[in-house]
Amino acid sequence: MQTRLEAPAEEPLFVATGGEGVRLEDVRRSYRGRRGELCALAGLTLQVAPGEVVAVVGPSGCGKSTLLELVCGLQAPDAGICVADPAVLMPQRDLLLPWLGALDNAALALRLSGGSRREARRGASELFERAGLRDFERAHPHELSGGMRQRVAFVRTLLAAKPVLALDEPFGSLDTLTRERMQSWLAEMLLAEPRTVLLVTHDVEEALVLADRVALLSPRPGRVIFELAVDLPRPRIRTDPLLVALRARALEAL
Repeated sequence: MQTRLEAPAEEPLFVATGGEGVRLEDVRRSYRGRRGELCALAGLTLQVAPGEVVAVVGPSGCGKSTLLELVCGLQAPDAGICVADPAVLMPQRDLLLPWLGALDNAALALRLSGGSRREARRGASELFERAGLRDFERAHPHELSGGMRQRVAFVRTLLAAKPVLALDEPFGSLDTLTRERMQSWLAEMLLAEPRTVLLVTHDVEEALVLADRVALLSPRPGRVIFELAVDLPRPRIRTDPLLVALRARALEAL
């Protein structure tokens, strides 16, 4: 997908190879409302290499969600260049269908691409065990914990088979302990199922635990004001002095 506007540990099921990754150059995006024009992004430049995990951190209202929607082709920039391999968005809410069981919710991505119900269930079940959801295939969303619902949603996102994952605060609604467990789980899943990932989060520590690089956005209109490489081995320990030092640098830049 390319948009250019000049004027206003196991064998993976899918591996992103080659391609563009994500590239945004001098992107601007504004909205018109009752109070006039609201500029969400201005002069934003960011690149994510194929297979790289980049976390985007910034204050509320700085255009982080708009950035993800641009990458997924759900919006077009007013100006600048936006180039990305095919991307799928995982929003903040899990959006599971309450009348479907967990396996059928996850398999929905395969159904929408034309697979039969049996084929879709078979494809989803291969990831269910890796996601720690074995024996919960028939459970409905209201019977699952918040963390389990997010795992179902993530499996559904993976099954869309897009090389780029755009994750919008995937654990933002969870309590602290569950959130930390889900961060560790996501790190393991991305090792088993590599993708190019653009992760939006308000949590600097979450960004450092998961990402290869952290991009900090300015207050609205958002633009990248600082980038921080996270050259630490995985799995990452929150009390690691190197990670603590990186956290302090990121918070100072914010």
